[in-house]
Order: sequence, then C-alpha cells, then structure tokens
Amino acid sequence: MRNLRFFNFIGLAGAILVVCLVANCSRKDSNLDNEVLIRVGDRVVTVFDFNKVFELTKTAYLDDEQQQTDDLRKAKLRLLNQMAVELLIEQRAQELGLEVTDAELEKAIADIKSDYPEGEFEKTLLENTVSYDTWKNRLRVNLIMAKVVKVELEDRITITPEDVAVYYKKHYSAANADSSSAQAHGDLNEIIVKQLRRQKAEQAYNGWIEKLKENYALEINQKQWDRLLGSAEDLIK
Repeated sequence: MRNLRFFNFIGLAGAILVVCLVANCSRKDSNLDNEVLIRVGDRVVTVFDFNKVFELTKTAYLDDEQQQTDDLRKAKLRLLNQMAVELLIEQRAQELGLEVTDAELEKAIADIKSDYPEGEFEKTLLENTVSYDTWKNRLRVNLIMAKVVKVELEDRITITPEDVAVYYKKHYSAANADSSSAQAHGDLNEIIVKQLRRQKAEQAYNGWIEKLKENYALEINQKQWDRLLGSAEDLIK
C-alpha cells in the first residue's frame, strides 16, 4: 500500500475520488449527465460521475468569489486528469490479468483500521461524507493500481551497491544505524533497497503514464468538457 504515495493513496479525505470507476453508479438523469466524458477502451467516466465526485470535493476551496472560481477550475483539471490516469492504469491491469482478490481486500481493510482507535475509522468516514462501500471500492482500485506499478515499474528497477552506498551516506550515519550487527546491517540494506526502488518508481511514473497514453486510446469528450469548464487544450497532453 505504501508504494502508492504518488497516487495520494487512500487518505480518507481523498477516498471519495473516482468512486464511480468501480461503483458503476446507477442513475436516471438527463441525457447530458449520461454523456461519456472520459473513455479508455470499454471503461468510461460520465458527466454525472464527474459531477458527483466533484460536488464532494469543492467545498474545501476559499470563499472569495474570484479565488474560488480559479481554485475550482484547477480542481476540475486535476480531477479530470486523475480520472483519466486511473482509467489508463485499470486498462493496463486488465491486459496484464491483474486483480485484487476479496481476501487481499479484506486484509488491506484490516491493516488500515488497525491504525485507528476503536470507532475513529468510521467516524472519519462520516466526517468526510464517505460511505463505507464507496471507500472500499476506492481501496480496491488503489490496490489494483499498486499491483500494476509493482509489475511495470518497481520489479524492473535495478539497485546497484553504489546506489545503496550513496543513499546510506546521505540518509544514515553511525549515530542512527548500528552497523556492528550483521543482522542489523542486512535489515538496513533491505530497507534502503526498498526505499530506492520506490523512489525510482516514482521518478519513472510520469514517463510510464505517457507511454500508456500512447498505447491506449484516451478520449476526452471536448463538447462536454467545454460545457463543464471551458477549453481542455491544456489537458492530457
């Protein structure tokens, strides 16, 4: 799970994002709301999906009218890009045959809940107006994304002894690392390798996303996006 720092992984305030990617929200609204906004293969986000998620996030912005307008526009841009990226990664997961089992999901839920005092987890969800099912669906998406990143990025990264030595010199010293113990030294090497692997995966992430955009047809409905915001010429380049 902690490999998904660069996805803003599962912070409860962010758990409401992109829930309709897996929740398959049902609705009977206007034809405009049912219009597809983002498409990658057979995966879509509709105008309704986008608006539903955005309504849950926009209250965090400033009260000043002009500043609020600017902030809301930026927030919509970020959300559109995030939704598009997640569709791309889920499409790649399908191609790789990767999925999250119910047992894996339940274990992840138990691990997260263990970090909270009794009752605080549910309270936090309520305070952020996030249903448990919504949060659970979001968690499943993030776990799938973590698997794809591990297979596509982390497992392909080579860490050399020189990399470990440089990292050790920069972040550790005799004062905070007991190098007298072979076991401790081995554990520290393992920790450093994991940290370096994660760091290099983060550095490679943006380039990898660009390749996914080249491999999968990512479509933004320009007409509907103009209706929601305005020109999308600065999006998904």
